[in-house]
Amino acid sequence: MTASLRLFNTLGHQKQDFTPIDPDNVRMYVCGPTVYSHAHIGNARPAVVFDILARLLRHAYGNLSYARNITDVDDKIMQAAAETGRSIEEISRTYTDIYHADMGAIGVTRPDIEPFATGHIPEMIALISDLIARNHAYEAQGHVLFNTLSFPKYGTLSGRNRDDQIAGARVEVAPYKKDPADFVLWKPSASDQPGWDSPWGRGRPGWHIECSAMSQKHLGLPFDIHGGGIDLIFPHHENEIAQSCCAAGSPESVAAFARYWTHNGFVMVEGEKMSKSLGNVLLVHDLLKDAPGEAIRYTLLSAHYRQPLDWTAEGLRASRRLLDRMYQYLYEIRDVPAAKDTGPAPEVLEALCDDLNTPRALGALLACVRAAAETPDNAQKAHIKGQIAFSGALLGLLQADPAAWLGYGGGGTGDEEAALDALLHERESARKSRDFKRADAIRDELATKGIVIEDTPQGARWKRI
Repeated sequence: MTASLRLFNTLGHQKQDFTPIDPDNVRMYVCGPTVYSHAHIGNARPAVVFDILARLLRHAYGNLSYARNITDVDDKIMQAAAETGRSIEEISRTYTDIYHADMGAIGVTRPDIEPFATGHIPEMIALISDLIARNHAYEAQGHVLFNTLSFPKYGTLSGRNRDDQIAGARVEVAPYKKDPADFVLWKPSASDQPGWDSPWGRGRPGWHIECSAMSQKHLGLPFDIHGGGIDLIFPHHENEIAQSCCAAGSPESVAAFARYWTHNGFVMVEGEKMSKSLGNVLLVHDLLKDAPGEAIRYTLLSAHYRQPLDWTAEGLRASRRLLDRMYQYLYEIRDVPAAKDTGPAPEVLEALCDDLNTPRALGALLACVRAAAETPDNAQKAHIKGQIAFSGALLGLLQADPAAWLGYGGGGTGDEEAALDALLHERESARKSRDFKRADAIRDELATKGIVIEDTPQGARWKRI
């Protein structure tokens, strides 16, 4: 890899060269889903963004430890269980499986490590105990809270001042807090709620402590990259930094937890904020019924990850058309084998190394596919095809067989396809004998089966639509 990776580091508020702590063991943690319902398109964006970053890091360094957690104990899960009459375990297990299936359908590979919150309660209790011992946390009315005033650098990640911090924490204001900005590490559980024994009574962890405990256990401190959506910067990631750095005995350093912080922007729908009240929440599960996963992935990559993405129906259709065009180019040169060991196209790699500039990378990929199709030199064609294969692997695109994507064969049984081929041959014979009535009847018969006929200089071919 010749291009050097630069990422916008939210912690430093600027784009920076990425230098791993240990090039032989790059480590990344990303906040994963809370599994109480189907994932919407906003949940899918970080999954795709950090899948791209993981692919790029593996290409650059050869080794990556990528952890993405599953939050399977949460008030939303408890609410879903109460509303449906199903157990909390059944809710979390069901939607974890659905999340894996939906993300897999849009080309997201599973992380190397996928810790579940409920499997790390002892680590959370130990971390909370360390914070109490170091005078960074206190017990009050069955709760344990982090004392934000004990961490002078609180607010560094988000850039929020004292008033903004208190306003952002107002939802958790309670009389037992020493300071309005203090946040919960442990809270009591009612008899009908999930709970675990602890030094502070039966209860369950606060949300923020989960990721600190899981990332520390599986990656060690400090690690290289912590990622998530922009909505997590405050308070979740701000709180992770505070509790992790203080528990590690390094309250003077905000980089004692993670060195680089990467955040993706929001997803809007047709120019409006996505919300239940507007009825415009788009579930990946539903989108997959009408569009290929690759087209959904392409659309998610069409805007720079740090910028808002306006999801539109026309944008999804445009993504499908662009993929159709690229697959058509690749189909036309299907007989030319791709050269091996070419590496990705330099323009694609440079774009991705420039803070994951996927819009530029997609443009470079399309240019490569067009160049491969248009060059008359088969050696050059083979070389570019090799670059396309590597570039597509980095982006998670162009992974399908072009003929299958375009509908040229496949999708049916051998007998069905043989029958279609026979009808196509009969149509060709009818046209040659100027029996256009029979040729048109065959065309119409195929159309009722979802088949169109394309007449090309190389002869007629059928295609599923």
